[in-house]
Amino acid sequence: MSAFLDLPVIRIGSEGATDQVAVEEPLEILINGRNLAITMRTPGDDEELAAGFLFTEGLIRNVAEFLRISGAGNQVNVELAAAPDVAPRLVMTSACGVCGKSSIDKIHATGCKPIPAGTFTIATNVLSRLPALLRQSQKVFEHTGGLHAAGLFTAEGELQLIREDVGRHNAVDKLIGAALLRTSTLATTLLLVSGRASFELVQKAAMAGIPLLAAVGAPSSLAVETAQRFNMSLVGFLRDDRMNIYTGAERITEAA
Repeated sequence: MSAFLDLPVIRIGSEGATDQVAVEEPLEILINGRNLAITMRTPGDDEELAAGFLFTEGLIRNVAEFLRISGAGNQVNVELAAAPDVAPRLVMTSACGVCGKSSIDKIHATGCKPIPAGTFTIATNVLSRLPALLRQSQKVFEHTGGLHAAGLFTAEGELQLIREDVGRHNAVDKLIGAALLRTSTLATTLLLVSGRASFELVQKAAMAGIPLLAAVGAPSSLAVETAQRFNMSLVGFLRDDRMNIYTGAERITEAA
């Protein structure tokens, strides 16, 4: 399935009769054949999305718990050796993840631990050039202008992985799922998102053990509180040579 469609449009002030629009369709996630959740997403990387969702929601702890992940159309079935006893979730929109999961204490209950200190640092001049690198790597955004992006970078500013989706949380789940299935370490990477930093994105980064979350937009108050609680560095308004460091400033050094 394509991530974008050519649709008819009436253009004012420019030529052309069509526009490329990002696709948004439902994806049903099943565990051992039983419905777990339906999320609105951009088609593509659906197996990674399912894997990342299960991991960041604390339903699985490591990749060894997966027996098989198979996707077809708008459905992904995840076969687990020992399926958790969980009730089906409500439909998740592309604007939010599991709405209602707003308590930081619930993240602790999943076994999520604070990020260890002293494992990651990055220079301000390296950090400031990452949004441009992320933007240059957004293949579908180039066509539609309508997708969020999430990227994993090293401390040296090297882009390791990028995923796009109409939903911020889906882009992050796809990214974390891809890293999980590749058994890539996340403890020495930073997560950069193209939009704002919400509570759910900090939650997902904390579950994955990512030490720094940076966003080109603003954080919410609960995002800052959650990052502080889990000893995560949180940067907002990362644009050009400007940034706001909300938590974990010790991981961000002067220009190298």
